[in-house]
Amino acid sequence: MTPRFLEKIAETMDRAPTARRAVLALILEDPQRVLDETFETLAQRANSSVPTIMRTCRDLGYPGLREFKLALAQELAVGGSPLNRRVRIDDNTQQVIDKVTRGAAAVISGVQAQLDAQAVQAAADAIVQGSRVDCYGVGVTSNFMASDLQARLYRLGLASNAYLDPHLQLISAATIGPRGVVMAITYVGGMPSLLEAVDVARSQGATIIGLTQPGSPLAAMSDIVLSVEVAPDPVMPVGPEAYLAHLTVIEILTVLVAQRLGDKAVHRLSNIQHTLETRGVDMHQHPRLDWGKAAKGTDGKAS
Repeated sequence: MTPRFLEKIAETMDRAPTARRAVLALILEDPQRVLDETFETLAQRANSSVPTIMRTCRDLGYPGLREFKLALAQELAVGGSPLNRRVRIDDNTQQVIDKVTRGAAAVISGVQAQLDAQAVQAAADAIVQGSRVDCYGVGVTSNFMASDLQARLYRLGLASNAYLDPHLQLISAATIGPRGVVMAITYVGGMPSLLEAVDVARSQGATIIGLTQPGSPLAAMSDIVLSVEVAPDPVMPVGPEAYLAHLTVIEILTVLVAQRLGDKAVHRLSNIQHTLETRGVDMHQHPRLDWGKAAKGTDGKAS
């Protein structure tokens, strides 16, 4: 952590009550553990309570728990390796495994804390009721997310498309109509081409669902915002933790849509599973191909 951050903690400890000093001491002792664990766990380790943790964060100058964790993550990013903000360059294999997997678990836990249940419910309702759902992405990873969501909705029996090219996104937006739904996926949420397509879709009366970080331009243009925020990556503009967060949201959304479709969705998914198990190229019982034997013609001779 930077000297200024350490000085802020030291200054706060000098005037803090005993319970808050215990929290601050744990932060100094192992800041990465504090970042990865829940505030309930931190409160237990400090023999304190979550309200005390919250007051401690405010003593440090942060309005809430989420803001404190983001600031702490930014501090720790300075000391990490170029590949991962949690990992140091001299960590061994087991340490890398432990730190990366703990980080992934912390990201998913963060989604649980941030995601607005009412917004997710509204998004699922809009998707089920929409005449078609067009999924937009921008960049390699968001494009994958858009394609993945489209495939999920298609398997559930909904009219869905994925448009990854800015020109095709504009065509989609111009033709979607007032009963359509646009699912725009981008963590940064500021790509001009995507925002332009979203603006056109809004002018057609479509419902815009934005999966992005809070406060982004896309969030401001969306009717329904599924907002999640992760700590900045030390190297990439959008790091792997943002990918994990968005995939988690997509999984939650898919399950909620399937619940609303009920038996219809269950029947379709069962048919798909049965078909792939018995006819797909990846089925377990696929006959073995023996390329060592020469193919024979109708006369019994090798051809």
